[in-house]
Amino acid sequence: MSNPEINIGQGGTGNTQNNTFNFASTKSNQPIPSNVRQGSKNFVGREEELAEIHAKLQEDQGVIVCAVEGMGGVGKTELALQYATRYQQEYVARYWLSLREMRLAQAVVTIASPYLDLPEAMQAASLDEQAAWCWQNWLPETGKLLVILDDVPNAESIPDLAMPIDPRVRVLVTTRERELNVGFESVPLDVLSEEKALELLRKIVGAAKVDKELVTVKEICNTLGYLPLGIELIGEYLSKNRFLIFAKLQERLSLADESIARERKHRFYAHRGVEAAIQLSWDDISTGSQRVAMLLGLFAPVEILWELVAEIGSSAEITEAELNEARGQLDSLHLIQPIDEECNFYKIHTLVREFFRAKLLKAEENNQFRQAFVTSLLAIAKEMPETPTRDLIARVDPAIPHLDMLSREMLDDIPNPEEDLFWAFLGITRFYKGQGLYALAEDPYQRCLDAVKKILGDQHPSVATSLNNLALLYNSQGRYAEAEPLYQESLQLCRELLGDQHHYVASSLNNLALLYNSQGRYAEAEPLYQESLQLRRELLGNQHPDVAQSLNNLALLYDSQGRYVEAEPLYQESLQLRRELLGNRHPDVATSLNNLAGLYCSQGRYAKAEPLYQESLQLRRELLHDHHPDVAQSLNNLAVLRYNQKRYDEVESLLLQALEIWESVLGSDHPNTQSVKISLTNLRTNQGKR
Repeated sequence: MSNPEINIGQGGTGNTQNNTFNFASTKSNQPIPSNVRQGSKNFVGREEELAEIHAKLQEDQGVIVCAVEGMGGVGKTELALQYATRYQQEYVARYWLSLREMRLAQAVVTIASPYLDLPEAMQAASLDEQAAWCWQNWLPETGKLLVILDDVPNAESIPDLAMPIDPRVRVLVTTRERELNVGFESVPLDVLSEEKALELLRKIVGAAKVDKELVTVKEICNTLGYLPLGIELIGEYLSKNRFLIFAKLQERLSLADESIARERKHRFYAHRGVEAAIQLSWDDISTGSQRVAMLLGLFAPVEILWELVAEIGSSAEITEAELNEARGQLDSLHLIQPIDEECNFYKIHTLVREFFRAKLLKAEENNQFRQAFVTSLLAIAKEMPETPTRDLIARVDPAIPHLDMLSREMLDDIPNPEEDLFWAFLGITRFYKGQGLYALAEDPYQRCLDAVKKILGDQHPSVATSLNNLALLYNSQGRYAEAEPLYQESLQLCRELLGDQHHYVASSLNNLALLYNSQGRYAEAEPLYQESLQLRRELLGNQHPDVAQSLNNLALLYDSQGRYVEAEPLYQESLQLRRELLGNRHPDVATSLNNLAGLYCSQGRYAKAEPLYQESLQLRRELLHDHHPDVAQSLNNLAVLRYNQKRYDEVESLLLQALEIWESVLGSDHPNTQSVKISLTNLRTNQGKR
């Protein structure tokens, strides 16, 4: 049975005379770049709607929210893109947040976190409160800001607390919901007029071809319900089949429409016409391309990295030739659309995605593709260590929305839930936790606990693991009162289910001891560390990373108590083991270097401490992102060394960097943040600063 996080613990935190500070090199607030992509070149009509939107957004009465409302396929997203492009000179920055798969608060924190440092106790705050802070701090000093909230499913997705409050912000919402919020300025979006539908077709296939069979073309536009999506699809289909006349197209479209009408009912008649248009393109592509399209239907309704499609396609026994052919055919027929110049990422309209999914449900490949999709994403999740490097975070980033969808909608497709169920969640939590985004990690941790209880039962080792992982998160945030009962419940469950001689038990003992050590409850922590180390040696042998962790943590305990003679050989043995087992370039090696340096610093052996601190800081900066907690820890500890060396001119800058990071990730009330504040106060007092 796999055991992802319970037997990893935290690897120990650094230990210095001024308490340990766990955060990264400072990241000052930076401008957040606009992220609105270009709209379609085939856009026609909607001039009145564009003007109406702009007029409503210019009113001067606080934050203005304009909601474009209409059914799927009517062109809401494209209208928002066209507005952002046409009026870009009116705004100093423009931001696009897609809300089909996530709530507003999560989207705001996700987009802002690489650029902003949260200064208050944000880890104890709700995501909505964190989003409110982000809105207040990412705005330009002057000028208006346009925020587009695309595909909002319901009012609950955009609570008032998560919305911006600065009157310079203009919010443009697209939604299928009528009267999403009575306080919003509404712009209902209907289908195209016949005149505009014909204009769109003329733009795609040429005026001569349209005008030659004008009566038939008008009938086709009516069949398509005058929806821009359907007309664009038909236009692209005709562009690919240049010698096909509209009369023949109408015959094919009618046959497809009749077949679809027999199979299922549609909420909107126009959607039936769009589906018939998609069906025509479907019949025109190869079997291999159809297989790729069905696979695409499994992805979350967000931008999709084609490299990820190819990776999962390979697992689904789709050949490289089929993937390449499908990419060309689907793109040329407008069934998928590139969103960047390099064509690395693609978007799929919601109605097209639903069509692909419906085809897959009836295909013999359904189970095979679902299994390949799930197992491939789980394999990516398993790549995430507890402390991921910045390169790994960047590589995994495009898969996270799809892994999140898997964790919400496809748990029944996990082939071996005993082994893999919690990996559907753990990859997401480590992705966020590894960046210090603890608030975003908490929800998947909670859902993981609920899922393992529901699917595997309350009396299962995975429940113990999930309890432990949630406790680890709380411990990282300094929420010790919430962490302790979870640790204790996890340990008790492990003993009951697995017996006392099991490595899960050793991990639970280690983690509970870690909590007690963090609270200064050394007498309670020591016997637990000792028992964990002994168990790990007996069960895993002396040459194992978990043994190195236990040695490090026990050394930390002795170090905290001033028992330096006992701590030093344990630190050295842990460092040597980690170098041998993990290599020299590993975050755990950086931790051991930091901790051994802390011991030397405590003993006044500054010449031995300095190169170890420097090596640890350099490693952490190279392996982890710049605002990672461990980088801040190194900055803080180096500040302590500089103070002891009487190099006072260097101390304050290092402490301020550590403070800024800690405050942003852990909040003002976290012990680490409080400790560095005390250090700064003492420094300034000693230097005569007030």
